[in-house]
Amino acid sequence: MRSLTLDGPNKDYRNIKYPRLEFKTGELTLILPRGYDKENALLKRHEKWISRKTALIEQSLDDAKGKDLNFLRTDEEFIQFTRSTITKIQTTHNLTTNRTYFKKMKSKWGSYSSKQNITINTLLKFLPDELIEYVIFHEMVHSLERKHNKRFWYIISKRYQDYQAKERELLSYWFLLQKELTAQNI
Repeated sequence: MRSLTLDGPNKDYRNIKYPRLEFKTGELTLILPRGYDKENALLKRHEKWISRKTALIEQSLDDAKGKDLNFLRTDEEFIQFTRSTITKIQTTHNLTTNRTYFKKMKSKWGSYSSKQNITINTLLKFLPDELIEYVIFHEMVHSLERKHNKRFWYIISKRYQDYQAKERELLSYWFLLQKELTAQNI
């Protein structure tokens, strides 16, 4: 990880009112209002959060070392597997979805819209089947509960008692995938 000095984190100046911190790709980025000059104070104020996130990312990178990506699955196979998984979940769990979209996403595995459409990150095709199924189920549970609150995680835990381990595994795969895609220039 980069040193958290004024020269350390990436800085992105935008037309926004308040500064924020992001760790979307594993590196700290400061999203700052134009002309903002209190980066060190911002870093100091969020030092504990930065430290916790850094530790989580380092653990995920370490966990990723024992994992492999599936580069053999074709786009067609992935789409077919995803659609059949959605149908199975709709039938067995009475969860609804309207349309399914596939899109390469920069910071998440999937999303569920208020119009009951599900969008699946095409990068999921490189992951094991059980994690793809978990992501699809996770997104479809949003048909019952929009937010990641206690009720949402309770519903998830009915099918996946180990959902916290699955979430950590997804994070490890995320960083492994980012590393591989950068190395292969994909």
